[in-house]
Amino acid sequence: MSDLSDWNIIYAYTRAQAIADGVLIDVTDTAEAMGFKVPVAVTANLFDQFIQASEALIAEGQTTEARLRDVLMLLLFKIKLRPNTDRIYYDVSFAMAPAERNISRTVKVLAVIGPGDSGEPVLTIMLPEDD
Repeated sequence: MSDLSDWNIIYAYTRAQAIADGVLIDVTDTAEAMGFKVPVAVTANLFDQFIQASEALIAEGQTTEARLRDVLMLLLFKIKLRPNTDRIYYDVSFAMAPAERNISRTVKVLAVIGPGDSGEPVLTIMLPEDD
């Protein structure tokens, strides 16, 4: 078996590139304010479909920031229950329409901690199909 250092890298896509391209949304500032100790990003897919509040929801008082905080708070609870794992699946309920229509959706979310561009621990929150 050959040493991996002998391999030619054809293509590498870094976390920094994914954030710059909008594939990942950096939410580290909000996460740190809630007690997270590592950089945190969510996939654009999760953010666009569920975290970003629609105009109708904003008119009712919901905010994108509050929806993000819900995702992060639920994850903090799950981490306390399972501190020694690198992957956590959990459910988040999102209002999808104004209250009078009472439409919500429970979504399975995946959080993965792993190495960042320089080997540092980073956390990524996504829909399972984004993995």
